[in-house]
Amino acid sequence: MPRRMAWGLAAFLLLGGCGQAGDGTPDAETSSRSWASADADVQEPHPLRNAYFGDLHVHTANSLDAYTAGVRANPDDAYRYAKGEAVMHPLGYPVRLQGGPLDFYAVTDHAENLGLAAAIADPDSPIAGHPLAKQFRSRDPAASFRARLALGTAQLTGKPVPGLDMNAVTGPTWQGNIEAAERHNSPGRFTTFIGYEYSAQPGGANLHRNVIFAGSAVPRLPFSAADSIDPEDLWDWLDARRADGIEAVAIPHNPNWSQGLMFPRSNSAGEPIDADYAEQRARNEPLVEITQVKGTSETHPALSPVDEWADFEIWKMSSMVVSPDGTVTRGEGATTGAYARDALRAGMALEETIGANPYRFGFIGSTDGHDAASPIEEDRYFGKMGVRDGSPEARGSVPRTTAPRSPVGTSNDTLEFGASGLAGVWAEENTRAAIYRALRRREAFATSGPRIRLRFFAGYGLADELTRRHGGIAEAYAQGVPMGGELLGRAEAVPAFLIWAMHDPRETWLQRAQVVKGWVEAGASRERIFDVACSDGLTPDPETHRCPDNGATVDLTDCSPTLDAGAVELRTLWRDPTFAPEQRAFYYLRVLQNPTCRWSTWDALRAGVAPRPDVPKTIQERAWSSPIWYLPTGAGGTEGAAPPR
Repeated sequence: MPRRMAWGLAAFLLLGGCGQAGDGTPDAETSSRSWASADADVQEPHPLRNAYFGDLHVHTANSLDAYTAGVRANPDDAYRYAKGEAVMHPLGYPVRLQGGPLDFYAVTDHAENLGLAAAIADPDSPIAGHPLAKQFRSRDPAASFRARLALGTAQLTGKPVPGLDMNAVTGPTWQGNIEAAERHNSPGRFTTFIGYEYSAQPGGANLHRNVIFAGSAVPRLPFSAADSIDPEDLWDWLDARRADGIEAVAIPHNPNWSQGLMFPRSNSAGEPIDADYAEQRARNEPLVEITQVKGTSETHPALSPVDEWADFEIWKMSSMVVSPDGTVTRGEGATTGAYARDALRAGMALEETIGANPYRFGFIGSTDGHDAASPIEEDRYFGKMGVRDGSPEARGSVPRTTAPRSPVGTSNDTLEFGASGLAGVWAEENTRAAIYRALRRREAFATSGPRIRLRFFAGYGLADELTRRHGGIAEAYAQGVPMGGELLGRAEAVPAFLIWAMHDPRETWLQRAQVVKGWVEAGASRERIFDVACSDGLTPDPETHRCPDNGATVDLTDCSPTLDAGAVELRTLWRDPTFAPEQRAFYYLRVLQNPTCRWSTWDALRAGVAPRPDVPKTIQERAWSSPIWYLPTGAGGTEGAAPPR
């Protein structure tokens, strides 16, 4: 049987619950249709869970920064886009998902100054008479620019505009966002979540979180940075709402922009983190968005010098200092406290001393797209922010032939932006309840854009032939814990890890599967990368734990990737050769595709110019599972326990 055809049967026998219910792979023809095309797309609940993909970080014209970048698309437009329809870009061209509809979506407009720009521009709005509103609508370009500058300063500082009654704007806009999510939610076919972005930015340090509500029960108004720039106050608010029957989580994003403040070692008062802080944070923030347009926050080469793949879509000029007048100064950002892997390591070390881990979180990706759309496809990348980066010239991938636009309160340099990412979950069905439970228990994964599917389990009773046996996933659930779970040590027992990844049928082949390990030894945290499954029949070197190069390349004259190297799936049962039963550890799965053209190379190819030499011409798209934590005997928890399912 040809190598590229044999995988389907094997995946069907092993995986059971991936893709369509009971099937090993989605039907590409069905998946590329519009969401509204057929009732047959509705899936029955699957006990072994299906993989669903979505974006939990999308902005519309109701976000001040999007509106001032020319975006006029509303939440209804965003949900239609996610269901496979086209939406118009501010520069006048249509954008549409080439890979087919997504399964779930959330519009998360900034709570700060929510709906303000649109209200200021409307001469019939309740705040139309405010001097800033009149200045904004002025036909004098200089006056209008000053108004936009004031709005940009308000957005960056999180402070309200003096004299503006924001309640007259925020309440109706928030209600409109809620109603749009309710209109488009269709259990079993397409899931929407009500949400918003909390955008605290003290001194320019990004402490942003997306707040995602479990259902239709939501507060009258969102909690914003105007209420407090301290995330601990946000957690208090979430706890209070939960006591009222309103369930939600906060998902931090762009820790790479946080100047090291996203994952601190002390609380907001400068005191060492204690167990109460750790438990409250873990309760309210079970996930982190580790990849999006503004860079990937898994790790940094300075933090992970032994990781050859750490330098992936790193946003280097990520330190942003905002002066009182709105002037922005950028520099290279901090690394410690600003990346997810570093935080996972710090959390384990803290748990050794305080008995609780504030950084036991899972991974998702999302986009932060501000065009009511998700810029996740390299060959169809349309930028993040309206007219500011909606053309190759504006985003710097090809030479300029026109004068640059000068956006208010932001940098013109978007060349380091990436076409990323997506959130994946394993859930019984495509409903709010099932997907939210998956997010809560951290059975979630992140991708840099492709719809790569991952399974990752750990347990003691997993047989070597499990990857080749019908019903393997059922056995893995019965005898182990999935991604996001916790595994308690057993005397003299070494856990096994079930690893499986399947490529996106619309993308290139997979190159390798890796396990990233972090552990605590003599009070210090450490990390190591293991290649555990290689494409093309290759095997990892027993000393270096690296796969041989499979020879995959890209033809830069037309961006065509190698077709004779790589794998449609990678699967194995792996045991850690360095396992020590007395050491706390986390493990997560990372899967790399063969190289493909970066969006900037696609831009240059279409323009007939050479790709810029100062950015990578190719990238290796990838996916990350949420971690599994190993807890030594006596460390607490329940043997083999995972978060509630």
